[in-house]
Amino acid sequence: MQSKWVKRALGLVVVALIVAGAVYALMPQPVAVDVATVTRAPLSVTIDEEGIARIRDVFRVSAPVAGRVERLPVEVGDQVHRNTTAVASIHPVDPPFLDVRSRRELEAAVEAARASVTLAEAQLTAAEATERMALSDRDRAERLVKAGTITIRAQEKAVADLETATAQVAQAKAALTLRQSELSSAEARLIQPNQLEGGSSGACCLTLRAPVDGTVLDLLTESEQVVTAGQGLLELGDPANLEIIVHLLSSDAVSVHPGSHATIDQWGGQPLAAEVRQVDPAAYTKVSALGIEEQRVDAILDIVDPREAWERLGHEFRVMVHISVWEEDDVLQVPLGALFRVGADWTVYRIVDGKAVETTVVLGHRNNTAAEVIEGLDAGDRIVIHPSDRVVDGIAVVDRVAEQG
Repeated sequence: MQSKWVKRALGLVVVALIVAGAVYALMPQPVAVDVATVTRAPLSVTIDEEGIARIRDVFRVSAPVAGRVERLPVEVGDQVHRNTTAVASIHPVDPPFLDVRSRRELEAAVEAARASVTLAEAQLTAAEATERMALSDRDRAERLVKAGTITIRAQEKAVADLETATAQVAQAKAALTLRQSELSSAEARLIQPNQLEGGSSGACCLTLRAPVDGTVLDLLTESEQVVTAGQGLLELGDPANLEIIVHLLSSDAVSVHPGSHATIDQWGGQPLAAEVRQVDPAAYTKVSALGIEEQRVDAILDIVDPREAWERLGHEFRVMVHISVWEEDDVLQVPLGALFRVGADWTVYRIVDGKAVETTVVLGHRNNTAAEVIEGLDAGDRIVIHPSDRVVDGIAVVDRVAEQG
């Protein structure tokens, strides 16, 4: 009889355990969520745009005359020195070498111009002599009119004669300058291509040398070929004289001013400090990759960090620019991943006694990672970040990290 009650009791215990397990299994389990804490920390709002690093002063060396240029003796990356390094050699074809008849005609023109100069010099000498005589006559007339020997009209005539003689001297000087210029022009037409400045005797007629100290950036005409006057041959620049240009939306550009601080990253090295030097006063239309017309404004930035920190940054390298437009050192902030919209309001799930409580917040400034909280939260509040569709108001939640630990 006793064993029968024991068996019944054990059966009841087993049934109770099964029921308890079933109830526990059917009970809603806390949802595992990622949790963050509302803190006070520095917050900076930036304008983020792609930029281009470029050398501030790029010099393009062009052919001064038409002709056949030899293969350039320099390569991209070579160092050049002002007025020393030869960067191109040209065989001129325009103007051509003078034939005998043309040379004789030009030589005759030079002799005529020299004779004109000699004549103008003689005329100037005569005019100066006349001026000296007129000056003497005026001085004599002033003494005689004081003594009453001559009339005032005679004195006035002496003064007028002096002024006329002075004007003739000025006219003669101008004529001499004109004749000298004509002589220089006639002599210049006699200059042969191998006598041009920078030219060298021998097989090549004209050698171009680097106009500045720097580095060869690009070869516009690398192989031997015929070039026209003014055609670009190569580009030079100083890699240490680097600046950053960024194309801002006009709506963002109004918040940027010279002196604004910026950070440059995603160029392959450590982030660099920079400062806005110039914001253009005019915008231009640029079509985006989506085919949308945008008004863009160019801003120029100077790198603040020493050259050693960015010496590998080169001409026309792509960079990412973050221009600061607002910053504070002590701001109550919440991660952007915790925010979502309920109607027109920003909302977060605040964790209270292990449950998610839907809480409306008022936001201020924001950047790509966090937003300033004006109302709705306090420092130290724990909130849910990236809430899934399983998280609703009042549901039990558990910190995913603490649960795994």
